[in-house]
Amino acid sequence: MIEQLNTGQIPIGVIGLGLMGSSIVAALLISGHTVKAIAPIEADAFKAEERIQSQLLLCSKAGLIEADLAPYSKALTVSQDYGELADCKIVLECVIEDLAIKAEVYQKITSVVSDDVVVGTNTSAIPISELQKYIKKPERFLGVHWAEPAFMTRFLEITCGTLTEAVYAERIFNLAGYWGKEPTLLKKDIRGFITNRLMYAVYREIFHQIEKGAATKEDLDKAFRYDAGSWMTLMGIFRRMDYHGLEDYQPILSQIFGRLSNSTEVPTLMQKMVERHARGIHNGDGLYEYEEGEAAAWDEAFASFNHEIHSLAAQYSAESVTKVVKNNLT
Repeated sequence: MIEQLNTGQIPIGVIGLGLMGSSIVAALLISGHTVKAIAPIEADAFKAEERIQSQLLLCSKAGLIEADLAPYSKALTVSQDYGELADCKIVLECVIEDLAIKAEVYQKITSVVSDDVVVGTNTSAIPISELQKYIKKPERFLGVHWAEPAFMTRFLEITCGTLTEAVYAERIFNLAGYWGKEPTLLKKDIRGFITNRLMYAVYREIFHQIEKGAATKEDLDKAFRYDAGSWMTLMGIFRRMDYHGLEDYQPILSQIFGRLSNSTEVPTLMQKMVERHARGIHNGDGLYEYEEGEAAAWDEAFASFNHEIHSLAAQYSAESVTKVVKNNLT
């Protein structure tokens, strides 16, 4: 598929070069794009190139790209000058979840790019329809939500706002295949979008079980890893229900749904994490304790795992399974 399109002829801008933004830059670079990376914060500009280079090195070690990183480095421009975006066909915003900051960024983007440039946001919380209000020609604005690490995961969630025109969403949806993604398209703008609504339902229930003293963090994590984790990449929820047969779900759902947590409060345990400025592997203090060097080990393990699961998922896509069945029938 890659050879059918010269992605190098589609320059893309990325605004915001924190962990997620730099990861998206790496994903676009290995897909062949020229990338104009803008760091609104001066401190990020100094760190960004080193971070992106380290991510490209992970891609090389995983076999996603050649060992020579020079062509990818050459395709990257890191700057604080929004004027660098002038020739971009797509611009993706990845700054913090602050409406005022995003609005200022959109004004700067639209002051330098043409009116037909797609403007996307990686937000996972603010409704697309709300952000569209701050965009000149809001019909070309949409959500383009990546999963970390963006250069190895197959996830990409495209969300339309109330004013988004389908042609712009289709443009990103079709391009996502060249980025190695299996994109989903959310035609209606619902708060939290698809993946966050699913995961936060799990978060609420797992914190509820902790607060009840039903199980330890370790056991709750193991239950999620070795049950759901054993089939999710292959099947998804609805396919799993079909696999089980559907006859038992009606009585089970009627018994369980009413017993699940419906709390609207932030769990006490999470409040304590915030109060003591815990940041998990990023500062060694989190829901688990981390020894020196353990954070880097988890980071490396996650990168390796994502590469393996990325390849495995490609082998067992719904299309490939269906193809095997059809071949066996002929």
